[in-house]
Amino acid sequence: MRNKIVPFQTTETRGGVTLMYDIVIVGAGPAGANLARLIGDKYKILLIDKRDLGNYNPKQRIHKCCGGLLAPDAQKMIAKLGLGVPKDVLVDPQLFAVRAIDLTNNLERLYQRFYYNMDREKFDRWMVSLIPDSVDKKFNSFFKGFVKIQGGYEIRYITNGQEETAKTRIIVGADGASSKLRKIIGKDVGIPEKYIAIQEWFECSHPMPYFIAIFDEEITDFYSWLIPKDNYLLLGSALRLRDNFREKYNVLKRKLTQLGFNFGDKIKMESAYIYRPKKVSQFYVGMDGVTLIGEAAGAISPSSAEGISYALKSSLYLAQSLEKGIDGYFDRYKNMVKDIKLNLFIKNLKCPAMYNPLVRKLVMVSGVRCIK
Repeated sequence: MRNKIVPFQTTETRGGVTLMYDIVIVGAGPAGANLARLIGDKYKILLIDKRDLGNYNPKQRIHKCCGGLLAPDAQKMIAKLGLGVPKDVLVDPQLFAVRAIDLTNNLERLYQRFYYNMDREKFDRWMVSLIPDSVDKKFNSFFKGFVKIQGGYEIRYITNGQEETAKTRIIVGADGASSKLRKIIGKDVGIPEKYIAIQEWFECSHPMPYFIAIFDEEITDFYSWLIPKDNYLLLGSALRLRDNFREKYNVLKRKLTQLGFNFGDKIKMESAYIYRPKKVSQFYVGMDGVTLIGEAAGAISPSSAEGISYALKSSLYLAQSLEKGIDGYFDRYKNMVKDIKLNLFIKNLKCPAMYNPLVRKLVMVSGVRCIK
């Protein structure tokens, strides 16, 4: 993208002038919200998100395609941040085991795991509620693009059907696997393989006593899941875009029905893109002035697709890099995220034990770490 350099100047927009910020954050998920929470009292911040996170309406809920399990790594990061998840964010049942079903090898095992079962929308709203009032929040708003200007950037976004502009010294992309900012600045950088997660909610009056992970090479080289949540059962799968993913999802449902799983009335279907960084080089934090955090940077587990811990960690690192001011922040941030790169490398080493059918068979047959 060619960024036209123009000097700062007054532009007719909202209230007659272009608003000036130190930092504009695009995306108010865990990464963007946590960053705004940590630096909102130190800098003038604008936070933009396409969802209506400012007003809660139980009849018009915002559904993100997410299984809603808070993994131990994410729990650890929440503790490190000095936070505690509110009780009303959690949902029943709270379970402590995962049933692994390997349809390729016709094997099953039960493993002890410690996930919090939660309402993902309430989790995101809770994170947003912690942001200082000094942060300008623009929900139901869509980031459109930016141009380079003297001293920073001018961004464009749509809010209430009107295009508005703002000037800022830094733009932070916290806008997930569909990050528009990454597409603009990282065209020549290796992008992680993109999958589509499809998830359906079914009525269920007899919840299972465990979460279920399903492995089947006929369906996906990643995994599928069954999660009981209150009076519902969630069936989801992370599917390759290059495959006929809708048909693959239907095959999954038919196979599980043949195994005896009874899916009640379907309440809704949701979907979202997710990244799967299979190379450390696919982790990309942007550049000085336009910086990426969370899944927009490719910070998501290639083995489990867990992303909240990475969202919180990368946003914490960026906040810490800004403690000494904007000058030099990017070099400090790049140095801090080296441990995220190392973690992604280790997670990729773990993948064959989960996704290579032969290795997975050997692990499951051995019964190592399973519940007898």
